[in-house]
Amino acid sequence: MRALLAIALLSALVAGCTPYIPVRDDFGTSAAVPSGDIAPEFAAFNVYSPQVNGLIASQLCAVPYEPRAVKYLGAAPGELVHGRVRCQTHIPLIGP
Repeated sequence: MRALLAIALLSALVAGCTPYIPVRDDFGTSAAVPSGDIAPEFAAFNVYSPQVNGLIASQLCAVPYEPRAVKYLGAAPGELVHGRVRCQTHIPLIGP
């Protein structure tokens, strides 16, 4: 029993010595937007809707998301809308 307690305390001590690993808390989404004259075969293949960015962000985040920045990038045919999104921080109802 003492050995199990010693192993548990030692593993907690080792886990407390791990270095800080930085992570990015935002991610990017992109959607195609029609612009100009687009050939019918491209229009049938691609789903042109800038609302796809919001749909992707709401599916990836378990909590509501906060839009960070939106860029319009040139593409052939059409345009790409690239958005940076961050999920809101989860605050538990009970506990710390």
